[in-house]
Amino acid sequence: MASNQAQKVPVYSGNDLKTTTDDSLAPHLTTLPAPYTFTQDHSKTNIRFLLGYTAVAIAAFTFYADRKLGWEATQSPWIIAAVTAYFVLNSLLTIWVWGVEKGEVFRGKTAKGDVLSIRSSVKKYTPLYKIHVRYTDASGKVLQEKDAETSFTTWFSGDGTFHPEPFRRWLASEVEVLKLAAKENEEKTGGASATVGIEEGEKSGVRRK
Repeated sequence: MASNQAQKVPVYSGNDLKTTTDDSLAPHLTTLPAPYTFTQDHSKTNIRFLLGYTAVAIAAFTFYADRKLGWEATQSPWIIAAVTAYFVLNSLLTIWVWGVEKGEVFRGKTAKGDVLSIRSSVKKYTPLYKIHVRYTDASGKVLQEKDAETSFTTWFSGDGTFHPEPFRRWLASEVEVLKLAAKENEEKTGGASATVGIEEGEKSGVRRK
């Protein structure tokens, strides 16, 4: 039997709170009502995986050569080249993660070409979740760019249970395109989703801002 139990995380682990919150972005943003539905762009993630897995494969190969062929084999030019490639790839991976992705946890595009990018971070030793939002049209014109932050207690209850509805409402309050999407969804559902979110929050003791 499938479990209907809400997801729980350790309340004192900022990384777990952030990861759970980040992971809820794509399922929400890719199921918004048209024309606000975003198709997630995995290109940056794919490049990160390519760099990382290639470096791991090279490391595994050189380890195998050392174990099976002996020390002398590791002195050959092709092993030296492989080791050099490993360090180059790891350097590129570091540059890519910190210089290109910069904490980006979601990038998606609408059918008309608008792009939404969300980066997230957590302040050390604080329960604050911070996002940087950049929304551009198909021509690259910036329609909205802002920073926003709030406490994880906005959508996590005291026992570490994650409540997606309060999180989605907070996003809609900060991101203009999501505010429009929420308004349209409310009109289609007669406000049912918003009511459910409020009831869930009151029952679980989730605090809102």
